[in-house]
Amino acid sequence: MKTKRANAFRSTKKCHRSQKGPIKVAANMPVLNAHACGIDVGATEHYVCVPEDAVPAGESNVRSFGAYTAELDKLVEWLRACGVTTVAMESTGVFWIALAQKLEAAKIEVILANARHLRYVPGRKTDIKDCQWLQQLHGYGLLNGSFRPAQDICCVRSLMRHRQNLTQSCGRQVQHMQGALQQMNVHLHHAVSDLNGETGLRILDAILAGERDPKKLVELRDAACTKSTVEELAAALEGDWREEHLFVLRQALETYRHLLKQMAVCDQQVEKALAAVVIPAREEPPEPAPKNPLAKAEATKKKRFKKCKGGTGLNQDVTGELKRLCGVDLTQMIGLNVLSVLIIISEIGLDMSRWRNAKAFCSWLGLCPGNKISGGKVLDSRTAHVVNRVAILLRTVAPSVGRSETWMGVFHRRMRARLGPAGANTATARKLAALVYHLLTYKEEYIDVDQLIYEEKIRTTRINRLRKQAQELGLEVVEKSLVA
Repeated sequence: MKTKRANAFRSTKKCHRSQKGPIKVAANMPVLNAHACGIDVGATEHYVCVPEDAVPAGESNVRSFGAYTAELDKLVEWLRACGVTTVAMESTGVFWIALAQKLEAAKIEVILANARHLRYVPGRKTDIKDCQWLQQLHGYGLLNGSFRPAQDICCVRSLMRHRQNLTQSCGRQVQHMQGALQQMNVHLHHAVSDLNGETGLRILDAILAGERDPKKLVELRDAACTKSTVEELAAALEGDWREEHLFVLRQALETYRHLLKQMAVCDQQVEKALAAVVIPAREEPPEPAPKNPLAKAEATKKKRFKKCKGGTGLNQDVTGELKRLCGVDLTQMIGLNVLSVLIIISEIGLDMSRWRNAKAFCSWLGLCPGNKISGGKVLDSRTAHVVNRVAILLRTVAPSVGRSETWMGVFHRRMRARLGPAGANTATARKLAALVYHLLTYKEEYIDVDQLIYEEKIRTTRINRLRKQAQELGLEVVEKSLVA
């Protein structure tokens, strides 16, 4: 019996499987995209549905094509012969990327539909039904395309995601080193802040070179190492030196350093990709820029790039290149450094007109509360489950922002008292996202709001709320200074 996987290796074929027939056409809905096509994307086979009037009478308007390049070329040729101008497909995994690039090269519009919006297919769910359902919805103009940045930004995004994979691999190798040390009862990773720091790596090299005397190993301790004293570090370096664990430690350390070299090469490639990015023509925002808040009286000291002595941080300063692309220095924002800004730009691009306003941008990131309402009752207000690297990054930096003595730190601490840690991180991430949207849209420099003015604004709001509640209860709020 031939499997579905084997179909990918066969030539293009028409679909004549037994089914109840195509999905019924809505009688009273106007067709907005008369030359629309729907494609059900798979790993080894793609099912394509075109309008019924685009094929000769008696022929099926549904065909399947394999996933090889030659089959994709045949798919594009058939769509051209059928007069298709726009195609809708589900953004499933990475299977759609090669096909989408072929269609874009052929000047055919590609709409990447969210799979969550298409799961309710009438009748029995099959691949043929899926592509027919996609074609019908797209013909009626009911599908919204997912966000996909420009090709030059996609190049930077692919490199930055690869860099993230290298960073995670480095973390796994550090864990392997910690496990080997723990099994030998050597507590170096507990006596230093970072095992992959300067002190940790020097001691590891000495151990693998054959040194076992704790007193000599302690001499490799950096003067800036303050997590443990000299005596505590010497006590932590006594253990059971077993050959099998030393072998694991050596291989993990070699792999870690190999990954760092790979990351350095990747950073050089990222710089080349940034230099090739084309700055889009700026369009005037549909809404005027909101009034800026009052800044601090004293000038805020600008951040400077700090080259990482070790670890997985950036070793090259690309602040100038990022400022050239963005038109504004995003690294001056609270909580963001050069690597954070690079990740954000690689994910969202430079054209902020893709979102109608800051609220739509925050909603796309999944940082806005939900609004499930039925019968006038709020059923659920939790934020939508969205896997977005920018949202993850902003939530990650939110706790450090909350520990700062800035207006944003005041906001985070207020939200933490009211919503808890997780809710405060989301609220702070949402405010950071709105700032990013504003700076990239209006090309204005970041303003560090005066903390005292911000706190006074909060105090005034609380007093006005108390006066309103007192008025509803028939009472009056009297200030203490007036009573005296």
